[in-house]
Formats: sequence, structure tokens, C-alpha cells
Amino acid sequence: LAASAAAFAPSKVAQTSTALNAFESELGVQAPLGFFDPLGMLDNASQDQFDRLRFVEIKHGRVAQLAFLGNIITRAGLRLPGDIDFSGTSFESIPNGWAAIDAVPDKGLLQMLFFVGWLEFLVMKDVTGGEFIGDFRNNYIDFGWDTFTEEQKLQKRAIELNNGRAAMFGILGLMMHEQLGGSIPIVGQM
Repeated sequence: LAASAAAFAPSKVAQTSTALNAFESELGVQAPLGFFDPLGMLDNASQDQFDRLRFVEIKHGRVAQLAFLGNIITRAGLRLPGDIDFSGTSFESIPNGWAAIDAVPDKGLLQMLFFVGWLEFLVMKDVTGGEFIGDFRNNYIDFGWDTFTEEQKLQKRAIELNNGRAAMFGILGLMMHEQLGGSIPIVGQM
């Protein structure tokens, strides 16, 4: 009887140390998930590789926050006044979501592409070696950041990181629901 009960006892697992432990104290490792790397992208990663991935995560999070907010605002019916081009295509006539890609004139799409390229290559750069990864202030814009304590700065950076993560899932969800059709609360008819 004792031998059969031992079959259900938990086995001892050897404690192993991996390179992942090096990043378990980084900003963004928060409850309830803790350190979450399901694809193993940080297996045997250096600090430089981690910093690059964090930089990309922050940038994508900022873009996703703008995309999500833009999607919600246009679905609420708020549009820029006037025309998008000289031929009289009004901003009001541009539909929501993916349908807008086909409705925007080609020269307008090129302008957007060049604007995003300009932002990517000239503006969204850390040219002064900022205070932290993703610090694009470049000793120019402050908005009171230097008045915060170190604890407040870490809290605000964690909030931005988590809001960016949520926005990435949010905009993907909106794009997916738009393709599926139907309606969802707050947003309405897709």
C-alpha cells in the first residue's frame, strides 16, 4: 500500500540556473505572469539583446496605443475637418478600419509612408543615450519628468510598458473582429 501511495508523491526537481534568471528583475516582470518568455527569445541572450527587444517592445507599444485610440476615435465619428486631397475627397468620406486603405488616395498613402519613415529614421531615436531604453527626450522635451522620484519614474515606465502591451493586443483584436464582422460592445458594428 505504501509503495502505491509513493507513486503519487511529487518528485524532487533539481534546481537549475538559466540565463533567463538574469532578466527576472527587469522592469515589466509583474504579477500575475512574472517573467514571461514563451518563445524562448531570451534563452542565452545578452543584456544588449534584451535591451534591443525592450526598445522594440516600447516602440511597438507606443504605435499600438496610437492605432487603438485612432480606431476608437474614428469609429465614434470624429474626423478631421476638410479634404484629404485637392480633388475634394473629404476626411468624412474615408471609412473605418482596413477599408480606409483602399479609400485613401495613393499620394496620401505615400505621404503617410514618408511621414512614418521620417519618424522612424530621424525623430524616434535615442541620440543622446537617454536615461533608459526608449527615452526619446534627447535633452529637449521634459514635461516635468525630472521632478519625479526614482520610484515614480519606474512606476510610470511600468505603466507605459503595460499599456503598450494591452494596446498591442487591443488593436490586433479590433482588426480581427473587423475581419470577422458583427459588432462588439462600445465599438459597435464592425
